[in-house]
Amino acid sequence: MVPWTAVAIGAGAVSAVVAVPVALGAAGFTSAGIAAGSLAAKMMSAAAVANGGGVVAGSTVAVLQSAGAAGLSGAATAAVAGAGGAVGWLTSFIPRRS
Repeated sequence: MVPWTAVAIGAGAVSAVVAVPVALGAAGFTSAGIAAGSLAAKMMSAAAVANGGGVVAGSTVAVLQSAGAAGLSGAATAAVAGAGGAVGWLTSFIPRRS
């Protein structure tokens, strides 16, 4: 493996693990609950309307709120790192200027 590829994979993995909790908070999935007027609130409202007034356990909104409130589980962290590493690997194919 070319050193640049290893660096790109590592940077992608670390960046993703750091960025996901920040993105969840910015979307409104916070430790104090879903922030009023946020994207998360709109998603929750749409999910509640679609399901007759409640948000189904295990739904996207429920999982994102859980991650926003408690942080990512070990498995979720591994999945996010894997996805970030894959993006980093793909970026290693972008030609660099000398």
